[in-house]
Amino acid sequence: MRRNGFTLVEVMVALAVVAIALPALLIALYQQVDSTGYLRDKSLAHMVASNKLTELRILSKASQNLVNGKDSGVAQMAEREWYWWMEIQATEVQQFSRVEIIVARNETLREQPLYTLVAFLSSDLRVEPEPESEPDSEPDSESDSESEVEDAPQ
Repeated sequence: MRRNGFTLVEVMVALAVVAIALPALLIALYQQVDSTGYLRDKSLAHMVASNKLTELRILSKASQNLVNGKDSGVAQMAEREWYWWMEIQATEVQQFSRVEIIVARNETLREQPLYTLVAFLSSDLRVEPEPESEPDSEPDSESDSESEVEDAPQ
């Protein structure tokens, strides 16, 4: 007479399968969590580099000067400190400079940064006066008034 149920061998095989699969599942889960943290840090490092580039653009436009050289510092983002290094150098194209901004989690990881931003900026920072225009101005010559008539829909 056969009873319904599992034999001891079937139970042992099922436990062996679970014992093999569970650590593999935990390792995959750990790697996923670790990758999420890395991507978060990389995104924050990108924001730090973008902020430094924007700050450089604003300061160079205000001072009318983009100086080649190196700079470094610490920036606060998301309640953390981020270390950045910036190098500005002239390019082969006149009046263009290459800006490289490296961002790392700590000072010792400069050779293995989380994010590197490379941008090219114009060194020609002269301010050109904006043309003055009057909203209700009359045309100065007949050619101006003729062109307005020609452009009008018929």
